[in-house]
Amino acid sequence: MNWMDKQIAKVSPQRALKRSVARKQLEIMNNYGDHGASEKKKSMIGWRSHSGSVLEDVEYNIPKLRERSRDLYMGAPLANGALKTIRTNTIGQGLKLNPQIDHEYLGMSVDEAEEWKIKTQREFALWADTPHCDAQRMNNFEELQQLAFLSWLMSGDSFALLPTMSRPNMPYDLRIRIIEADRVSSPNGEQLHDTKIVNGVEVGRNGEVLAYHIAQEHPGSMHAMADQRWVRVRKYGYATGRPNIIHLMESERPEQRRGVPILAPVIESLKQISRYTEAELMAAVVSGMYTVFIKSTSTEDNALMGNAFEGDEVDEADPNSLELGNGSIVALEEGEEIQESNPNRPNTAFDGFVMSITRQVGASLELPYELLIKHFTSSYSASRGALLEAWKMFRMRRSWMAADFCQPIYEEWLAEAVAKGRIYAPGFFDNPLARKSFSKAEWNGPSQGQLDPLKEVNAAEKRVENGFSTRARETVELTGGDFKRNHQQRVQEEEMRRRDDIIPRPSRDNTLYREEENDEEDQD
Repeated sequence: MNWMDKQIAKVSPQRALKRSVARKQLEIMNNYGDHGASEKKKSMIGWRSHSGSVLEDVEYNIPKLRERSRDLYMGAPLANGALKTIRTNTIGQGLKLNPQIDHEYLGMSVDEAEEWKIKTQREFALWADTPHCDAQRMNNFEELQQLAFLSWLMSGDSFALLPTMSRPNMPYDLRIRIIEADRVSSPNGEQLHDTKIVNGVEVGRNGEVLAYHIAQEHPGSMHAMADQRWVRVRKYGYATGRPNIIHLMESERPEQRRGVPILAPVIESLKQISRYTEAELMAAVVSGMYTVFIKSTSTEDNALMGNAFEGDEVDEADPNSLELGNGSIVALEEGEEIQESNPNRPNTAFDGFVMSITRQVGASLELPYELLIKHFTSSYSASRGALLEAWKMFRMRRSWMAADFCQPIYEEWLAEAVAKGRIYAPGFFDNPLARKSFSKAEWNGPSQGQLDPLKEVNAAEKRVENGFSTRARETVELTGGDFKRNHQQRVQEEEMRRRDDIIPRPSRDNTLYREEENDEEDQD
């Protein structure tokens, strides 16, 4: 009881008692200071933490994280497989364009809208299916998607410039140029004018991105010039508002300007697993060689195995390069004996330990370990549950890729196609809402795959019957095909089968024939 309570107790003991009880209740009341924020518990005393800005916590560490992430991709099978698994399931062969114009706003009929979509897909394929869409003339549009996405995962972000270049026999001038993440950097660490440059990203007073600074040579290249130069590229055109550069990244914190590699949280775990695997592999190889040593008590220089192994030298230049013979009986010199070296490999605990760490790595990457190591040993329901959980992540990243890479590029291409008169879109440049209506599109990717194809097909039929999905979407999701082309092909195939009498023609009693006869009678 403090001095104040003692004075109150002399005047009003009841009030002093209430104050004392209230103080004890505050002392035992649960709060973060007694748990996660405790600085008194022994388990928390050694926990060193620091709350810094996004600059200290993220931006300043990105170059080192990028280096280590790439090193793991090049040398750690688990890291390499994780990134490729995400790339393959998210992008696959490439996201396919499916125009979805708002024909109701544009005053078009369904048939007119369908005809416009077919023509647009044909024109887009003329540009996208050839390496001419690539500024380097190496990849088509689908392959550029794979490159940009994998670079995004590995380096934390990826950049694409959208220059215009005229080329023979190509009516479209739009080009895509993928830029290595390292090249976007601050010019000699300096700041320009009244703006701030964070890892090559120039930020305005309100936090908006104004421009990117791109080094002419890769900073880590041995051929980089001593007088390195940077080019400032505005994010959007000053007069047109046209995007000059595309930046793919995943933000973790507000005011973050550069992306973090997806492997960043598990870099240490992956490196340790890689080292452990290499050590176990080497130990198993040594064990497979069945190494023996000659233990001698003699002090003479020529006493090493005496003359026991004469003629068994592997290398004539090295007298100690000896090998064991098959079923040989060897007589050792006096004072010599054989001592075996057996490292007891393979280690029986290796697989269980690696699987345990792999599960943790998979949890961080949102990849179930069955999918991460491509080994499905559980029941159908468990394997399907793991696959469905992974596909939540794949679809999320696919939507990001479609919104941040495919759609902006498609809109730029469509603007050029309309401007050159190859596609008719009235009001495209005058009415922003009309432009948006013409530019709507879906980007369909690879199917999820089926553990039990029959169940998956039955489920797709139910979704179509109840209006939860369409035949076009289900065709893409199940096989990656095109329903309209499939339908046209099936009509031709069925007609060929009837013509060649592989299947019987409809009888005259068929309802279709009766309806046709009635139509003919009505015409008469």
